Amino acid sequence: MKKSLKYIIGVIVLIVIVVAGYFSFGGGKKAEAETVTIGIMSGSKQDDQVWKAVSKTAKEKYNLNLKFKKFTDYSQPNKALTSGNIDLNSFQHYAFLNAWNKANKTSIEAIGKTIIMPIRLYSNKVKSVKDIENGATIAVPNDATNESRALYVLKNAGLITLKSNSGLATVKSIAKNPKNLQIKELDASQTARSLSDVTAAVINGNYAQTAGINYKSAIYVEPVNKDSEQWINIIAANKKDKNKKAYKEVVKAYQSEATKKAIKDAYGTAEVPAWDIKLK
Repeated sequence: MKKSLKYIIGVIVLIVIVVAGYFSFGGGKKAEAETVTIGIMSGSKQDDQVWKAVSKTAKEKYNLNLKFKKFTDYSQPNKALTSGNIDLNSFQHYAFLNAWNKANKTSIEAIGKTIIMPIRLYSNKVKSVKDIENGATIAVPNDATNESRALYVLKNAGLITLKSNSGLATVKSIAKNPKNLQIKELDASQTARSLSDVTAAVINGNYAQTAGINYKSAIYVEPVNKDSEQWINIIAANKKDKNKKAYKEVVKAYQSEATKKAIKDAYGTAEVPAWDIKLK
């Protein structure tokens, strides 16, 4: 047998041995995907549409499986995060998180911005703010941060004024109430249902969507400016976990062009991607 032929056969045999060994020891197999469980609020099909886009990016680009645990009120996701029942949550804005940490002595931290959803004033009884009559009842969320936000909406709408340096505003922060409005404090999940009983209600975007309320029907929309930064929604983690590679990759998966497109397709202008927004 010619030396050249023996050489070629030898090379082929060596390649076969190397390849066989590579696969025998697990080489060539794609690393098993890591699962990250995220707590979110029970929302609409639009919410699911956006998270589906995020999940797709997370799987294809970072080999992450995103699993979701849905909650029905704002008191649950941070408790679940602190107890370790979920890895991350994505439901709250900075103001809510700061108030939660202070009240509950927790150390949850924001690890990435998601969206800002201007809160809106809705009514089934009047067509504009100027049509709200003296003594009308206005429903607002009763949790500290969203109540404050709602009262600032009423202030910006010209319905009330607030005392200066109010911090988180409450009904006690109202300085002037020229129309003698009756402020009805309700659980945020109940504000949409209250529309048949009150003149108007300040309703969080997710609850308006769940109730099938068209955001374009609002009689007043919260302005978005530099004062709105505290209302930007976030992805949050326990402080000890904030630098985990997989969690940072979840943020990257969310803060992608694919997610931005999904938000626009799902919400139109009702929600605004906030990770690269410039607030004036």
